[in-house]
Amino acid sequence: MTKKLVIVESPAKARTLSKILGHSYAVKASLGHVRDLPQSSLGVNVDKDFDPKYVIPKKKKEVIREIKQAASKASSIYLATDPDREGEAISWHLVKAAKLDNCNLPIRRVVFHEITREAIEKAFKNPHSINMHLVNAQQARRILDRLVGYKLSPLLWRKVQRGLSAGRVQSVAVRMIVDREQEIQNFNPEEYWTIEVELAPVKKQEIRFRARVVALADGTQLDISNKKEADRIINDLEKAIYTVKAVQTKQVARQPAPPFITSTMQQEAWRKLHFTAKRTMAIAQQLYEGITLGKEGSVGLITYMRTDSTHVAASAIAETRDFITEKYGSAFLPTKPRRFTRKTKWAQEAHEAIRPTSTHRQPGQIKPFLNSDQLRLYDLIWKRMVASQMSPALYDTINIEIQANHVIASEAKQHQGYLLKAFSSLVKFPGFMTLYSESKDEDEQSESLVSLPKLTVGTRLSYYGTYPEQHFTQPPPRYTEATLIKALEKKSIGRPSTYAPILSIIQERDYVYKADGKFRPNELGVIVNGILKEHFSQIVDLDFTAQMEEQLDEIARGKQEWLSILRTFYPPFEDMLRKALVNVEKVDMTQPTDETCPNCGKPMVIKVGRFGKFLACSGYPECKTAMSLQVKTGILCPECGGELVKRVNKRKQVFYGCSNFPKCQFTTSHKPLPQPCPECGKLLALDRKGMAMCTACHYKVKLSQLEPQKQKEKVAS
Repeated sequence: MTKKLVIVESPAKARTLSKILGHSYAVKASLGHVRDLPQSSLGVNVDKDFDPKYVIPKKKKEVIREIKQAASKASSIYLATDPDREGEAISWHLVKAAKLDNCNLPIRRVVFHEITREAIEKAFKNPHSINMHLVNAQQARRILDRLVGYKLSPLLWRKVQRGLSAGRVQSVAVRMIVDREQEIQNFNPEEYWTIEVELAPVKKQEIRFRARVVALADGTQLDISNKKEADRIINDLEKAIYTVKAVQTKQVARQPAPPFITSTMQQEAWRKLHFTAKRTMAIAQQLYEGITLGKEGSVGLITYMRTDSTHVAASAIAETRDFITEKYGSAFLPTKPRRFTRKTKWAQEAHEAIRPTSTHRQPGQIKPFLNSDQLRLYDLIWKRMVASQMSPALYDTINIEIQANHVIASEAKQHQGYLLKAFSSLVKFPGFMTLYSESKDEDEQSESLVSLPKLTVGTRLSYYGTYPEQHFTQPPPRYTEATLIKALEKKSIGRPSTYAPILSIIQERDYVYKADGKFRPNELGVIVNGILKEHFSQIVDLDFTAQMEEQLDEIARGKQEWLSILRTFYPPFEDMLRKALVNVEKVDMTQPTDETCPNCGKPMVIKVGRFGKFLACSGYPECKTAMSLQVKTGILCPECGGELVKRVNKRKQVFYGCSNFPKCQFTTSHKPLPQPCPECGKLLALDRKGMAMCTACHYKVKLSQLEPQKQKEKVAS
């Protein structure tokens, strides 16, 4: 029986589609891209109008052979790759690489945003041809990135060190982190004071509350910059007469956040689950491509996870509203469905937000079929979607203005004093917050939920004390994964598919690192950023990069010819390259050490390579001695008594090993502690849960139970 051939990217997606489509379809996986620019050369002929030279990688030739063989037995071909530019380009490359357009078979493109029976059947009933506007937008991006990467990287190798890379978008992300660090280092804190006054109604003195001094009584802004000024105001406040000047009470509705798009999902997964963007996208891919749910079979649990649209299908909204009524009651359901639209030029409203494919598939019900990470992310996506259609949370708010008039004895008359304010916000009806509330970044203030007494204008208040507090202005916070993605999106740099790779690449290249979950630049990142800012200012300019992204979107919409962006970009870029080759001075990244080369006796120096820092002979290239850089811990090896040293493997994972390697091959991934195990005397190390654990007998003890001196030594190590 002749079957219809369906081609997707991944085996997981292929398995799910096979079960939905049935025996009349043969589903094959391309395993991602099957054709790309060559790794060993530029692959773009700039003299022939940027003609790309696409090649089939060796590991994909067998895949192409299998697809050709399957196509020779098929009655028709369906290209079911992902519903974005990358997916469209994969479909086009599949046709070209496997020469499917020579098979004399109908070739159809099918697009779906969720892997459910209903969505698949609808897509196969409404096929279309490959969208060349999307393909060309992807080609333009790929060639732009290749030109920047393959032209700039050799310059950095020559002027700084081998193994470095530059990228059109990654270099901008590095610049943002370096610029933020420089802001922090150059920041001069300024002193300021706040003063709160404890008050109570004269007739109800047991109901005390605090109000903050905000201005002079006439409304003039009050900036308290030092203790002397604060003390003067406190002296006035101690003698003041307090009267309620104004009371404003109102009910405020807080609306829920829209369903996730790629960037907000990555941000919230970092804030709530502490997942990196890369980890979040890998888990979301699994949820999208299909999970086997017992008798229900394999089904995609969420819609496509690379999207910048908050649009939700009417059927999904209706299903969610029905669920809310059944689960929470009519009080939690707004009168009309809530619809979200993004106010950006590039939001693709034909796409959907990230949501569960069925609201009735509650996290608790499918828990047995998911691993821990899948369940936590699915729970977040499910709650966000359901909450987006629930009633708003209602707050009762009270704003009170208080007049503090003071009397100066020498003049024996009343003078204008100060204006104080008190604010209270209490939840009257929780609405969507019963289920879900969006997290905040550290630079966003949390709501203050305090209670105030019922007061009327003219009410006299008794004074009970002042509470001054000294503050200093704070520098802007360092970027976390969440705030960096938020900043990239706000500045229109990158797109849904690029955020996770950007964050991974800039860390893998050792341009930046994370400390306490926050990005800091490495010395290498600062040096490379300085070269790019001085000699390639346009490449790392935020506005220029954002304009380039908009031009790529214009190509995708069919409003701009794709080669025009390359013709405009390359000539000035080539000119910058020529000048930089002459003007950029070579940077010496080596660091001297006290060690000598065991082979020739010359001093050893620290160099930075592809896998981080290492020791090398200063006599290179005559002497090519090199060895791993060992960071001493002062802790004895439990096997041979040698010293443990800190090392980094090729995956840039930290571990501890014996300095007598290879004679002694003891290693541990846990941080060693200076105190030996009280049970067996072997190595005591800090495990991932913060417990002190023996690497030999697995004895465990809480850190709080270690002697104080030992704990200090542990921190120092």
